[in-house]
Amino acid sequence: MTTFDIQTLQTELHNKSPRKILRTALEQFDNIAISFSGAEDVILIDMALQMKKNIQVFSLDTGRLHPETYRFIEQVRKYYKIEIECLTPNPATLEKLVKEKGLFSFYEDDHKECCGIRKVEPLRRKLSQLDAWITGQRKDQSLDTRQDIPEVQIDGAFSTDDNQLIKFNPLLNWSSAQVWDYIEAYEVPFNPLHQQGFISIGCEPCTRAVLPNQHERAGRWWWEDATKKECGLHAANIKD
Repeated sequence: MTTFDIQTLQTELHNKSPRKILRTALEQFDNIAISFSGAEDVILIDMALQMKKNIQVFSLDTGRLHPETYRFIEQVRKYYKIEIECLTPNPATLEKLVKEKGLFSFYEDDHKECCGIRKVEPLRRKLSQLDAWITGQRKDQSLDTRQDIPEVQIDGAFSTDDNQLIKFNPLLNWSSAQVWDYIEAYEVPFNPLHQQGFISIGCEPCTRAVLPNQHERAGRWWWEDATKKECGLHAANIKD
């Protein structure tokens, strides 16, 4: 797909509904997958299955998720009767990190190295096999890093010389309230941690519940600066 095609798609999909963006993504690409981890992603699965039955879904199993999250992944698999490919870190690379720096090095030297091994590398492996992917990114998830992303884009972080990867963000302009309105209206499964004050849920050591009126990303990597709260999955969001 050429840059001109992407620009045309960006114009066509600007401020369009999630269903319009999702339908376009599924029509444009056969080799496309939904990245699943949280509440937004289950909405995408719910919507996509109304359009196409044989969708690809993958999830990142970092080895450090909450027990509730593992049960949630299984709940979604059974509820929708779909396959969910769980991507795991390279054992040798992970073993080396833990041996040299222990299990909690991210509290001392930031989360990038650990996330790179547990999340980014497995994701890169998967995306190298795809032509496009669909994410649950929303602008209101981060006022610092997600305000300028479009509904569809060339993924600068994971494209290669041999593979120009396209990324769709159907829920980009939805608010958290709209997400939960959909979940309640359509009885979509959700992670029970949301009922315990967790809004944005990642790995167990790096996620905590937030207080009323705190921003949802306040519970992620809370010991670091707010402008750095990306794990590398959407590295292109962070501007130098």
